[in-house]
Amino acid sequence: MENKKYPERSLMHTITVPFIWGIVAPLLILDFFMEFYHRICFPIYNIPLVERSKYIKIDRHKLEYLDPLEKINCVYCGYANGLLRYTSEIAAQTEKYWCGIKHAKTENFIEPEHHKEFVEYGNQEEFIEKYQSDQLFEKNDRR
Repeated sequence: MENKKYPERSLMHTITVPFIWGIVAPLLILDFFMEFYHRICFPIYNIPLVERSKYIKIDRHKLEYLDPLEKINCVYCGYANGLLRYTSEIAAQTEKYWCGIKHAKTENFIEPEHHKEFVEYGNQEEFIEKYQSDQLFEKNDRR
C-alpha cells in the first residue's frame, strides 16, 4: 500500500490499518446507543435535540481526484470525527442539564466551552443560589 503523502512510511502505515479500521465497530455501537439515549431522553428533559448534520459531514469521497482507497478513508474520517463531535455535544448538553459545576482549576485541564456558564468549583453559595434556591423556597412553603 503506497502512501502518497509519506512514501517513506508506507510499511508502518500498512501495519496500522487494522488498528484504525478496528475502531469502526465500537463507533457504530457508540452511535447506536448515543442516538437511542438522545432521542429518548432529551425530549423528556426538554433539551433541544442536537442536529446531527451540523457535526457529521461525509462529502469528500465525491472528489474526483481521490483514488478509491482515499475516498473510503475520507468517509471513515468524516464519520468518525463527526460522530465524536456529535456525541461530545450530546454529552455537553446532558452535563449542562444535570450538573453545572466547573471542575477544580488545574494547569493541564482545558475547560470545555460549555463550562463557561457553570458554577465555580467549591462555590457552595453560588450553587445553592443557582440550583437549589427554588427547592429551598418550595421546602419553606410546605412548612
